Amino acid sequence: MHARRAPFPHALRRPALSWGRLLNVVWATCLVVGLLLMANFGYGMWKGYSQGQHLNQVWKYQAGAARPASKAVNPSLKQPVDGVDFAIRVPKLDYYAAIKEGVDGGVLYASPGHYPATRWPGDPGTVGVAAHNVYWINFPQLAKGDEIDLETRYGLYRYRVTSTEIVNPDNRTALVTDSNGYHLTLTTCWPLWAGAFATQRYIIHTDQFWPVPVRPGYT
Repeated sequence: MHARRAPFPHALRRPALSWGRLLNVVWATCLVVGLLLMANFGYGMWKGYSQGQHLNQVWKYQAGAARPASKAVNPSLKQPVDGVDFAIRVPKLDYYAAIKEGVDGGVLYASPGHYPATRWPGDPGTVGVAAHNVYWINFPQLAKGDEIDLETRYGLYRYRVTSTEIVNPDNRTALVTDSNGYHLTLTTCWPLWAGAFATQRYIIHTDQFWPVPVRPGYT
């Protein structure tokens, strides 16, 4: 006597077939989304780089060749022109970039940004510059004694690295505008590879060494 077969045998296999199709759809969707995200990121990198190169050309046209800082500076030169404040050069890293006014996402998308509440080069206190770690330099390569230059419309200012530190985003001691002396502080996200997901900040502190400050700054 033959064993009784289950009715509609093919119906029992349909759920497995449906799950397989569902997994294929999910996999294909994830692949497409991933490719779109990568393409968008690549386009953003290219666009940011292109805008940065354009800003560099605008700055060089505005400022001309770097020259020694003036002893008497016209205050009207310490303001943005077409959104650009001054430029930064890091000889050790062969890096050069125009610096815009502000540190919001629209500015840092394509260039370093000047913290608006901080000083201008040559003024006593601290010049603050922020950079997006995707488009900017590899900070950890800089060591104590390395030179960083700021080119302005009223002359060239040179700084030496004095120290570095890693801090949390809410730290209020890493960038002090009214710090005694003449300083430049650079900030970027940390770790470098984390991009927008970085949870800390990498800070580089420098002191101006040229022109030699004739005043002690704040006392």
